[in-house]
Amino acid sequence: MNQQNTTQVLSPARHFAVLLSPTPRGARLARLLAVEWMRDHDVPYGVTETATQVVAELATNAATHGRVAGRSFRLALLSRPDVLRIEVTDTRGEDLPQLQPPFPESDSGRGLLLVEALADRWGVGLGPVPRKTVWAELDLPRL
Repeated sequence: MNQQNTTQVLSPARHFAVLLSPTPRGARLARLLAVEWMRDHDVPYGVTETATQVVAELATNAATHGRVAGRSFRLALLSRPDVLRIEVTDTRGEDLPQLQPPFPESDSGRGLLLVEALADRWGVGLGPVPRKTVWAELDLPRL
């Protein structure tokens, strides 16, 4: 009889990633997929609502400012016991997002201000060339 002793390592992290077209439809799909993933993984309601808004803003920015014809953007969600991390990667590494004061008469330009207000932490990571990843983290309540 062939018996092997194996050890299974259980990871407390849960991960989701998908490539989407850099279009308004791709940004909308990013939001919808994120909501379904968070519901399936029992992310608390208040965090889900906040994360949905953050995903919408980051995906819209990727589809608007990070768009390169023929190249997708990537949405990734990583849930650990204490934090939900949202990452949106596009192929415009030379075009870094910056917080700017909104113009009162403008219909746009407030996305990163919302991310700044809603996320516990956020930032930008570069590479590999030509990519950049804008990430945001939301602390999860301890049970």
